[in-house]
Parts: sequence; C-alpha cells; structure tokens
Amino acid sequence: MSDAEFRESIELKIAFLERANGELSDVVYRQQQELTAIKQQLLLLTDRCEAMKLEMEGYSPDQEKPPHY
Repeated sequence: MSDAEFRESIELKIAFLERANGELSDVVYRQQQELTAIKQQLLLLTDRCEAMKLEMEGYSPDQEKPPHY
C-alpha cells in the first residue's frame, strides 16, 4: 500500500466516523427530547393518580383542617 492509498484510506475512515458521530449525536438529542416529554407526562399522571387515590379514600384537601384545630 502506497502512502497515497494509506492516506486516502485514513481520510475515508475519518469521514465515516465524523458522519457516524453526527448521526449518533442527533439520535441522542432526539432521545433526550423524548425523555423530557415522558418525564413531564409521568409527573402529570402521578399527580392524577394521587388525586384519584385521595378521592377514592373520601379525602379532599379542601376538607383538611389546619394543624392548630
């Protein structure tokens, strides 16, 4: 393998790695956006479940008396 062929081989590998790195970066960014949205949905669902649980137990935060009563 001549120096020119070796250099071309290395340049091709670098170009491939740069493209792969860019694609992986895009995937990670999209996954982070999805995780953020999923976390927000989970928080909303958790709050709803807690409210439903309290409602099923006959408890309402409006009915709670302050601790000094």
